[in-house]
Amino acid sequence: MPPSKKLPVGLQLFSIRKECEKDLPSVLKAVAKMGYQAAEFAGYYGRNAKELRALLDEVGLKCCGTHIGLNTLQGDALPGTIEFNRTLGNGYLIVPGVDREYFKTRDGCLKLAEIFNGIAQKLTGTGMHVGYHNHSAEFQPIGSELPWDIFFGATRNVLMQFDIGNAMHGGATATDTLRRYPGRSKTIHLKEYCPGNDKALIGEGDVPWKEVFALCESVAGTEWYVVEQESYACPPMECVEKCLQNLRRMGR
Repeated sequence: MPPSKKLPVGLQLFSIRKECEKDLPSVLKAVAKMGYQAAEFAGYYGRNAKELRALLDEVGLKCCGTHIGLNTLQGDALPGTIEFNRTLGNGYLIVPGVDREYFKTRDGCLKLAEIFNGIAQKLTGTGMHVGYHNHSAEFQPIGSELPWDIFFGATRNVLMQFDIGNAMHGGATATDTLRRYPGRSKTIHLKEYCPGNDKALIGEGDVPWKEVFALCESVAGTEWYVVEQESYACPPMECVEKCLQNLRRMGR
């Protein structure tokens, strides 16, 4: 296995969405002060790309991705999406979910792969990449195959934004999945998996973090770790700060 490399850490703002709705500038300032190096958007809180970019630049954060609907990457909507993200300085256009009917049949998975391949082709030369972020349904078997494998086995130049906690909740083995798709996980969602405690923070559950980090930093092609915390044992801002502190204690 090649030597590992230190990777930057971003925060998926969905983790603190209510706080962002109330006062996005103050939240971004606090996120930067915690030590995060970037933000991944999941909604823009009524602001245009120039306004968002100015807020990020002011506090020294980069944009490490955005979660957007599949419809924004198709047809007449695509040029506007490209221009928006060019202004934002973002190269990762991540679809955070689709109609789950796609993942119930092999043909559905292949149809979805064709859609994503078409988007990836249209993004050629833009410096941007389309990606897909999993939940747990993608790991519910169709016969002897997993929807995740059917889909990603049929895609080209489509990023695999692997959400570790969601995948393990669906029965996946995180390390096996990362090994099967070398170079595909440019950004990865760090989320804990802990049966019986859905409020566990990173480092408090069953994810084999040491192995995950080793794979991300060698074969998976990871460029950004992205923290996402969706349930809370304490206020959300405290949760995301503790997640980062736990990562730092693990050498990240």
